[in-house]
Amino acid sequence: MDQKQLLTFYRNLDRSYFIDEKHIKSLAHLDRALPIGHGQTISQPSLVLEMTSLLAPDKTSRVLEIGTGSGYQTALLAEFSAEVYTIERIRELADKARRKLTEMGYDNIFFKVGDGSAGWKESAPFDRIIVTAGAGRMPEALLHQLNNNGRMVIPIGNSHFQELLLITRDETGNIHTQDMGSVAFVEMKGCYGWCD
Repeated sequence: MDQKQLLTFYRNLDRSYFIDEKHIKSLAHLDRALPIGHGQTISQPSLVLEMTSLLAPDKTSRVLEIGTGSGYQTALLAEFSAEVYTIERIRELADKARRKLTEMGYDNIFFKVGDGSAGWKESAPFDRIIVTAGAGRMPEALLHQLNNNGRMVIPIGNSHFQELLLITRDETGNIHTQDMGSVAFVEMKGCYGWCD
């Protein structure tokens, strides 16, 4: 992934386009998470950039995104990947994101409404997996859907904060984990949610 191209696209991507509420839209320039309804948020821009950079997709990558949300992160993924498979459990958010991303001209995004913690088995394996909700523990299904030489970025922890983990699977299938620092995300619902 060309970091310079990523930074240029990130700087030119209008975050306000992905926010509907007028009083929230006016705050889009701030580097902080903002509410988008249904108890969900659009992540702070600097974190979206960091996670995309850690994921390091390229034009051959098939990417799985857990938590479409507003579609802001999805746009960055679609710009630098071959295909993006994105799952959102809240239909209204999924429909809005699909409409906006289609209007932007992306035709390499596949949408699904459902439980993201189970991944997208019928389209696996994936070269990259990104999770935009905090999990209490590692969703095993996602690990099984990660290709050799693949990368996954996922926040794991409790309701107060999570550790942003970079998971890599080497060419022989072995898993390696790096802690990239503390973050705070909304909860991944279902059996991999927080236990505190």
